[in-house]
Amino acid sequence: MSLPFYQRSHQHYDLSYRNKDLRTTMSHYQQEKKRSAVYTHGSTAYSSRSLAAHRQESEAFSQQSAASYQQQTSQAYSLGTSSSQHSQGSEVSRKTASAYDYGYSHGLTDSSLLLEDYSSKLSPQTKRAKRSLLSGEETGNLPGNYMVPIYSGRQVHIGGIRDSEEERIKEAAAYIAQRTLLASEEAIAASKQTTASKHSTVSKQSTTSKQATSTLQREEMFEKKSRNTSIREKAEELSLRKTLEETQAYHGKLNEDHLLHAPEFIIKPRSHTVWEKENVKLHCSVAGWPEPRLTWYKNQVPINVHANPGKYIIESRYGMHTLEITKCDFEDTAQYRASAMNVQGELSAYASVVVKRYKGELDESLLRGGVSTPLSFAVTPYGYASKFEIHFDDKFDVSFGREGETMSLGCRVVITPEIKHFQPEVQWYRNGAPVSLSKWVQPHWSGDRATLTFSHLNKEDEGLYTIRVRMGEYYEQYSAYVFVRDADAEIEGAPAAPLDVVSLDANKDYIIISWKQPAVDGGSPILGYFIDKCEVGTDTWSQCNDTPVKFARFPVTGLIEGRSYIFRVRAVNNTGIGLPSRVSEPVAALDPAEKARLKSRPSAPWTGQIIVTEEEPTEGVIPGPPTDLSVTEATRSYVVLSWKPPGQRGHEGIMYFVEKCDVGAENWQRVNTELPVKSPRFALFDLVEGKSYRFRVRCSNSAGVGEPSEATEVTIVGDKLDIPKAPGKIIPSRNTDTSVVVSWEESKDAKELVGYYIESSVVGSGKWEPCNNNPVKGSRFTCHGLTTGQSYIFRVRAVNAAGLSEYSQDSEAIEVKAAIGGGVSPDVWPQLSDTPGGLTDSRGAMNGASPPTSQKDAMLSSKPNKPPPPSSPSSRGQKEVSKVSESVQEELSPTPRPPQEAAPEEEQGKSEPPKKKKDPVAVPSPPYDITCLESFRDSMVLGWKQPDTTGGAEITGYYVNYREVVGGVPGKWREANIKAVSDAAYKISNLKENTVYQFQVSAMNIAGLGAPSAVSECFKCEEWTIAVPGPPHSLKLSEVRKNSLVLQWKPPVYSGRTPVTGYFVDLKEASAKDDQWRGLNEAAIANKYLRVQGLKEGVSYVFRVRAINQAGVGKPSDLAGPVVAETRPGTKEIVVNVDDDGVISLNFECDQMTPKSEFVWSKDYVPTEDSTRSEVESKGNKTKMTFKDLGTDDLGTYSCDVTETDGIASSYLIDEEEMKRLLALSQEHKFPTVPTKSELAVEILEKGQVRFWMQAEKLSGNAKVNYIFNEKEIFEGPKYKMHIDRNTGIIEMFMEKLQDEDEGTYTFQIQDGKATGHSTLVLIGDVYKKLQKEAEFQRQEWIRKQGPHFAEYLSWEVTGECNVLLKCKVANIKKETHIVWYKDEREISVDEKHDFKDGICTLLITEFSKKDAGFYEVILKDDRGKDKSRLKLVDEAFQDLMTEVCRKIALSATDLKIQSTAEGIRLYSFVCYYLDDLKVNWSHNGAGIKYTDRVKSGVTGEQIWLQINEPTPNDKGKYVMELFDGKTGHQKTVDLSGQAFDEAFAEFQRLKQAAIAEKNRARVLGGLPDVVTIQEGKALNLTCNVWGDPAPEVSWLKNEKPLTSDDHCSLRFEAGKTAFFTISGVSTADSGKYGLVVKNKYGSETSDFTVSVFIPEEEARKGASEPAKGNQKSK
Repeated sequence: MSLPFYQRSHQHYDLSYRNKDLRTTMSHYQQEKKRSAVYTHGSTAYSSRSLAAHRQESEAFSQQSAASYQQQTSQAYSLGTSSSQHSQGSEVSRKTASAYDYGYSHGLTDSSLLLEDYSSKLSPQTKRAKRSLLSGEETGNLPGNYMVPIYSGRQVHIGGIRDSEEERIKEAAAYIAQRTLLASEEAIAASKQTTASKHSTVSKQSTTSKQATSTLQREEMFEKKSRNTSIREKAEELSLRKTLEETQAYHGKLNEDHLLHAPEFIIKPRSHTVWEKENVKLHCSVAGWPEPRLTWYKNQVPINVHANPGKYIIESRYGMHTLEITKCDFEDTAQYRASAMNVQGELSAYASVVVKRYKGELDESLLRGGVSTPLSFAVTPYGYASKFEIHFDDKFDVSFGREGETMSLGCRVVITPEIKHFQPEVQWYRNGAPVSLSKWVQPHWSGDRATLTFSHLNKEDEGLYTIRVRMGEYYEQYSAYVFVRDADAEIEGAPAAPLDVVSLDANKDYIIISWKQPAVDGGSPILGYFIDKCEVGTDTWSQCNDTPVKFARFPVTGLIEGRSYIFRVRAVNNTGIGLPSRVSEPVAALDPAEKARLKSRPSAPWTGQIIVTEEEPTEGVIPGPPTDLSVTEATRSYVVLSWKPPGQRGHEGIMYFVEKCDVGAENWQRVNTELPVKSPRFALFDLVEGKSYRFRVRCSNSAGVGEPSEATEVTIVGDKLDIPKAPGKIIPSRNTDTSVVVSWEESKDAKELVGYYIESSVVGSGKWEPCNNNPVKGSRFTCHGLTTGQSYIFRVRAVNAAGLSEYSQDSEAIEVKAAIGGGVSPDVWPQLSDTPGGLTDSRGAMNGASPPTSQKDAMLSSKPNKPPPPSSPSSRGQKEVSKVSESVQEELSPTPRPPQEAAPEEEQGKSEPPKKKKDPVAVPSPPYDITCLESFRDSMVLGWKQPDTTGGAEITGYYVNYREVVGGVPGKWREANIKAVSDAAYKISNLKENTVYQFQVSAMNIAGLGAPSAVSECFKCEEWTIAVPGPPHSLKLSEVRKNSLVLQWKPPVYSGRTPVTGYFVDLKEASAKDDQWRGLNEAAIANKYLRVQGLKEGVSYVFRVRAINQAGVGKPSDLAGPVVAETRPGTKEIVVNVDDDGVISLNFECDQMTPKSEFVWSKDYVPTEDSTRSEVESKGNKTKMTFKDLGTDDLGTYSCDVTETDGIASSYLIDEEEMKRLLALSQEHKFPTVPTKSELAVEILEKGQVRFWMQAEKLSGNAKVNYIFNEKEIFEGPKYKMHIDRNTGIIEMFMEKLQDEDEGTYTFQIQDGKATGHSTLVLIGDVYKKLQKEAEFQRQEWIRKQGPHFAEYLSWEVTGECNVLLKCKVANIKKETHIVWYKDEREISVDEKHDFKDGICTLLITEFSKKDAGFYEVILKDDRGKDKSRLKLVDEAFQDLMTEVCRKIALSATDLKIQSTAEGIRLYSFVCYYLDDLKVNWSHNGAGIKYTDRVKSGVTGEQIWLQINEPTPNDKGKYVMELFDGKTGHQKTVDLSGQAFDEAFAEFQRLKQAAIAEKNRARVLGGLPDVVTIQEGKALNLTCNVWGDPAPEVSWLKNEKPLTSDDHCSLRFEAGKTAFFTISGVSTADSGKYGLVVKNKYGSETSDFTVSVFIPEEEARKGASEPAKGNQKSK
């Protein structure tokens, strides 16, 4: 037993029901009315009813029939209330599973009663309590711990083995969403019965719920069981016992050791042999865990049910897998394989299907390819029958309806002869396309009447309706037009509803919606459109745009990824908003480009929700830049960008950030700052119309944001699509009594034209009415519903997405009445075809088989663009011939019977002789190289090469003859076709199987039938069953040059078992052997042409082509050639030209044309006859292809072949680069510009004037210039002065002053003949304010300079002496001009008078320091005015000056010098002066010096020094003094080592000793006077202090002679420090000069003093004398 997919990881299955993502997903679907939650799908039902209520319902059910009882036994019954415990819930789960098994075992297989095997079982009992995910009411209605089974549709498409928990979560969410919708909206009951008994029971349940419990108790005690009740309970007991046994066995298999096992086929598919047109089913059953995924293959190719809708039906129900093939044909004969795969492996089972044909029956698909059969026979599934006659009676005519009404089109179909059980095939077409069935349109066939019913008309339903009835190979069709008028507007005057709302592009971030504008605007112009959206599954509409949009295309954003939406559009005018359009088809917000990386499937289709699972990410890879960024659409409202994802992206999903940039700036702004873009397309809004932008995109993921892409080209915001021009030449012509045919000239240069609206008006009424409400294409339309005899005028307007054109001119008036003979004239009536576009009248015609539906069919069809006539075999040995009804034959130019052949009388009667030509023509030469392209059991397809010469006229057809070859003996020739075939290929039917044939082919032109070809080789008629394709055919060589040529071919008629996927081209030299073929392409090419390069000039080559499909490479084609690689004389090539009007054309000229030659243009070697993008004009020997609007759709190789020549042809390649060059050249020619040397610029002149100027390279004398300001032209006057110098090309405009109102945009427009040019200058905002400020400044400067003024304002400089010099330069001064200096608003007195000779004024500040900081000002004045200049020397300005001063001081420093002192060695340098701001640093041997008492640094005056006391050898080395000025360091260096150190150290020792001697020598410290004057007789006492180490010796002198101590003169020396001199009584003899001499080993010193003794009587006399002074002498 395989587990349901939601239980695959049973250990963690319950986690999915508690996931937050699941609760979020479910919240949207739980808003419903309070009701019981009943889920029934299959054989399970759950209800909140009690046991009693259940049994009451059972009694009601038991009264039904036995068949009803058996259906009811398949239902499951709830065994507990909403409050049941966990165990009770588990019991309920087991019982319901049993009920399911019981129902299935009794054959209850209705799809509405049974679930799939993977969704019918309940989840196992949970291991822990789970949070409820349903609303309160729903939870109350569920059994305890009930796990909701997950629903999936019958047809399951799974992209891979789904084992991730995230997938289970999302699948569970999808199921619950579906279940809630089913329970609330559809109210699915627990039984398939819908009788009144059931409804009454359900009603009784809801009204008696309170009585349930009491009833249960009473019934358990007193209920009398009836026979039916007993049987029912017995069956229930057996079912529960079976469920218990199966559940135990099931849980036993959950052992992980035995959980996984490989797929195993229980029932294998068996082979079948069936008849054509029958259905066949292949069945198989497979087991395995995890549940295997089963895929069906046909011939080893996976079957895609979407590629062939209705052909294959794949189902998987209850473990049984089926493949049904409907309406088998011969191509369904194949080997089919069923492949089952899971994680344990893959297993396949094979079966063959053989499809048999009825004897004599033809392959219908081949007959439709254009092979004709005689008119007198037709083919049915029952063999041959006579010609079918199909007639329409009671036909529908031109119909008129109104929106919202119902309508039915129908007619009775009469078919003769009538064949029992063979019903015709009825097909309905609208405007040539099959009618899509929907809830609004339903066809019906009652056996003899066909109807098409419209339940709700819309304008989209308007068009030409065609009914086609096919009987065998014959069909008849009839057409009539249906008009649908607008519904009445809710608001009078409001516009009509738009139509054809479709999605142009859809991705994760936005959906682009387009629509068609209505024909009726309500009387006032339509202002725009509102777009509404509605999520599928809801009925809430929301408006997508706040303001109306005029462009009929709009990107809707704000969508939820994965959700589906429908849209509608409403038009609005001044009166109001019109009715909404018909809603669009649902569109999912998913990116189609991401489908390769996403695994998605719709799990609840009716809700529109699509569950998306991202692949497992790989982190750590920053994505690269996107590529191929381009602007795919640009309107005035939005711009759409598109790009390709980067190659470097890892496996992780990436998102995008879009950035924009104004042209001329590099300031990139992120557009989507909040939410990144998920898809590689994005729509930008809020862009300024007319402004130019560039865009770029960055990728991001969890690893980071990548580099930006290359920026787009400049994009100007605005509508790129212009409103079409009005049509012209409106010509009405009579048709019927109620209709008129209107024709017109199509709008010129119209892009993306949607169609035309035609209006009519009764002459003189002035009221216009629409003739059609759905735009029609083409240039002709039949207007119906007109009044007979009334005169009408008509007008036409074109419409595209940009809007509706102006009305055309009114046509001439025409009276409505039938044309002569009735109906439309043949030149007005278009050819009747399978795509009857543009017709509005009823018409029927007998037709043949359907048009070709493939390339093979198109090749075989004689008229590819028209339906081939019906065909049927005439008899054995006769071939198929083509005939059409007389009406069609008249339109087809009949081909005369060749004169060599005898034609039947009826054919001769119908033939017409060829028209005579003035130029003589001959019959064509014979065709050649007949080959067999495909062979069937009873038919063969031949191909041949066209004649080398056509005889001067176009070949009108070919005739084929054949004969049997029996035993090598050829038989009698027979005709293969009575009517000529136009292609060089033909299918010959009704041949004998396994018979050998030979063939001949003759070509015919208007001159007659040419000679037959050589007899072909023998071909055997047998069924080709090879898998590889047949040979390509119709090889053609063109554009032969000396080293290249072009080879073309047609695909093989027989493609093998699978379609042809490509071709290989081989070549060899014509004279080479067959083993010397070499391939030209390593990989198969899809094109049916190849340009062969690298040929050798003058060498002859042959070529062949081989086709390839999935089975392999087929046999080669017939040879093409030989051809010599040479460029023939006179060969010309295609020349591209761009004329003066910018029209791009390709031109070719041929000098070797014949009178019958024609030019044939091709794109990629496909004729461009019906191309709407180009026009071809040929005249004489010249031809020209003109492009209407060269674009990317026109990229390709264009070739021109000349018929009736020897292969003259040429080609020209237009690639993207060439297209850009041509478009640029076209733009230059169409709109020539005046080249400029310089763009418009602005400058300020001396007086504050503003000069606008630009310069052109060259201007003629007729050049004119318009001056534009803010979109208004300005002219010369008081404010503006203009000037043009045509010689130099300079254009100027002057303004005296800029004012506030002059802010804006200035443009110079140049017109010089046809050439134009312009240059614009934007002066807005800060740019203008800056310019205005500059102009005002220059104006004030000019006024200032009229008096004395400063030519150079005050500045400073530092002199070489490190002084600061303030200076300024003055101008326009005279003798009376005064100059005054100020510092901090105080006048500075200057010693010297200023001299203005050189115009320089200075102020010198010596030894500048911090005290000199401040504001300096100098004023210059005289009688003409004054000017001032101010210099700020504070803060940073002062610091800058101080830095410069310090720098100058540092530069003035002298070199370091060495000086020895008694204390040590001193290093010093002198500066001009020293400031504290100058930082001094000393270093020794590269390391900073740490200052101590021994090593000191300092400044003395101008000397900067470093003192090293008591130097040692460690002080040797390099000393550096660094002076730092605040910015830069300046160094001085000295080397104190070697001799320099030795000399300095010796001098230091010497000075140190000298200092010691000086310090310790004997000396007199003081105490002795210079002169002592004493009166005679007095005592003289003198004391003197001396010092010396050692203690000095003391001696005295008197008048230079030694003096000894005696009684009169006492001399004493005590303690070695004090000397005493005493004279007890002085006398005049004691007068004299005395001296004290102190002496020790370091030196001596003498201190002199004079003693003068006076007598009092002589004092006056001696008073005039001056005593002598003592002297000190040192020795």
